Amino acid sequence: MKIEQLPRVQLRELTLDDVEDRYQWCLDKEVTRHLNMPEKYPPFSREETQNWIKMCMNRTNGYEQKAILTEKGKHIGWIDLKNIDKLNKHAELGIAIGDKNYWGKGYGLSAMKEMLAWGFNELELNKIWLRVEVDNEKAIKSYKRIGYVDEGILRQDRRRNGEFVDRLRMSILKSEFFRGNQQE
Repeated sequence: MKIEQLPRVQLRELTLDDVEDRYQWCLDKEVTRHLNMPEKYPPFSREETQNWIKMCMNRTNGYEQKAILTEKGKHIGWIDLKNIDKLNKHAELGIAIGDKNYWGKGYGLSAMKEMLAWGFNELELNKIWLRVEVDNEKAIKSYKRIGYVDEGILRQDRRRNGEFVDRLRMSILKSEFFRGNQQE
């Protein structure tokens, strides 16, 4: 699958209608394995999930989070920019495709392209970075396809199942993104 042949997605603002999907996705340990979540089950109650979405909607938690929809309007995940540094013009990207029926089909790549363009154009960022666990090979491969480059290893950067795991920090610059996506 070439980047140009990705499925189309829509990014939209979160609504309270997203609470149940998000809650159900977070019950799936395969979906949350590489996400930074509390080490309890379930990681969040419905009420906590609703409160989080309200904070995103009201922009009170520092997240610019959007729902990912298929071209037909099916809600399949979320994507966000956080740790937004307006002075130095960079932010951290986070993404999750919660509906496993859409894994490995390019929806995450498509959503990242949309969010990167939005971050670079609307927020006037120069760099968008991310942290990914070193054993999350599928994600690393997809980030590289979009144009992310390695910045370095963050040693024992996340606690997962009672153990510390290393994360890779990757980034893409505005100039790199638009050079690699000139068809836009």
